[in-house]
Amino acid sequence: MKLSSRGRGCCVAGSRERGPPPRSPFVHQLRLSPLEKAKIAFMTLTLFPIRLFFAAFMMLLAWPFAFIASMGSDEQELEKPLSWWRKVVDILLKAIMRMMWLAGGFHWINVKGRRALPAEAAILTVAPHSSYFDAIPVTMTFASIVMKAESKDIPVWGTLIKYIRPVFVSRSDQDSRRKTVEEIKRRAQSDGKWPQIMIFPEGTCTNRSCLITFKPGAFIPGVPVQPVVLRYPNKLDTITWTWQGPGALEILWLTLCQFHNSVEIEFLPVYIPSEEERKNPVLYANNVRHVMADLKPETLEDDLDKYAASAMKMEKEKVDLKEFSAYLEFPVSDTLESMFALFDENEDGIIDIREFVIALSVVCKPSKTLETIHLAFQLYQSENGTITEDDLARILKTAMGVSQINVMHLFRAVDEEEKGEITYNDFYRFAELHPHFAEDYLYADQMGAESGLETSSLSAPNGICTDFSPENAEDTKKLLQKKLN
Repeated sequence: MKLSSRGRGCCVAGSRERGPPPRSPFVHQLRLSPLEKAKIAFMTLTLFPIRLFFAAFMMLLAWPFAFIASMGSDEQELEKPLSWWRKVVDILLKAIMRMMWLAGGFHWINVKGRRALPAEAAILTVAPHSSYFDAIPVTMTFASIVMKAESKDIPVWGTLIKYIRPVFVSRSDQDSRRKTVEEIKRRAQSDGKWPQIMIFPEGTCTNRSCLITFKPGAFIPGVPVQPVVLRYPNKLDTITWTWQGPGALEILWLTLCQFHNSVEIEFLPVYIPSEEERKNPVLYANNVRHVMADLKPETLEDDLDKYAASAMKMEKEKVDLKEFSAYLEFPVSDTLESMFALFDENEDGIIDIREFVIALSVVCKPSKTLETIHLAFQLYQSENGTITEDDLARILKTAMGVSQINVMHLFRAVDEEEKGEITYNDFYRFAELHPHFAEDYLYADQMGAESGLETSSLSAPNGICTDFSPENAEDTKKLLQKKLN
């Protein structure tokens, strides 16, 4: 089953034919032809302001209904059958939200399969997750979602969020992850009394070229889940929102400038876990991911080991297209040239082969960021096992899919002795003490600026994001990996 016209699960083709390694799922390059630029310019002056106004009006129109319906309600009332007036409010809000998406160019929403009843599947697992437009199935179903607690304070949008009774995660509460898992369990095991919970198990946005590793939080309750596949089969992809690519406002502008935007939502059959899967949430998550992606990733990590070993033996790090072709043992083609261009940021016809290996590691091990960084240290370190601030910037830029990144504060924090160089052990010890170093040192500003549009699933790029899986204090390495990813 194809996820989109652009790729399949884990960035590996469904067949076993050998091709070039997949591109990073955390990079989105949007190249516009002169004709497309002209169309966008015309739409910006004509249809865009009308659509933006109408969409904003629909959201404001929904606010009083959501506000009134949310007043004075408690858990006991929610667990009872909906009263007649709440049913009316549900219908009105769903209609208003549908009109809002219509204003955005989503003239029709192609729905395949049947949505299971809450008693059949308490949790809906939605993937791939690639944009804030993924809120479309949320507004269609009014399923509860997992959100950062700060989201409820956003004007207008916060009221609409509270109406669907989300599970809030508080970063300031050290015990929040455990409480979140317990709340999900409680709702999931209520025999359909609570609304379904919709979870994006990837935990971050990708370009839909693959399904990255699912986080186990949605699978810990051990109850049946219904997998839901999202697709945006548009010729021009203005939907995708990753850390390296168009920003949130640019995505909104470009999407509203398209005459029509396609979206497909496919409800797959309910997945009932085996006894072994109930006891092992990671196994359960992986098996559901396999069902959604129809992937065959057996050889990908072997390729990574081979390419990494070859890169370490190379006498030079910079290669041209011909040398890149020889390195991959793959003939020059349009696909290879496109991949080469992805790493040729200066457009000087050469790339750093180490950046390719790091990006490939991210694709192969999207939920194991620490292993990718360890590999990167091996590629960049000097004879005495150290790297410089510039090296760290290149490593994290590639590993996190961020085009520009300032690591000065992070490097100085790790380099406590002010030697001007650090080892992997220095970095590991620092990360162990500061598990949220990415948010605190690298992109806190970006996250704050776009908080009005994000959900808990968009809290951070590249798998270094908030996870509500229970922490295992007995295993330091696993604990660190969970907090990094």
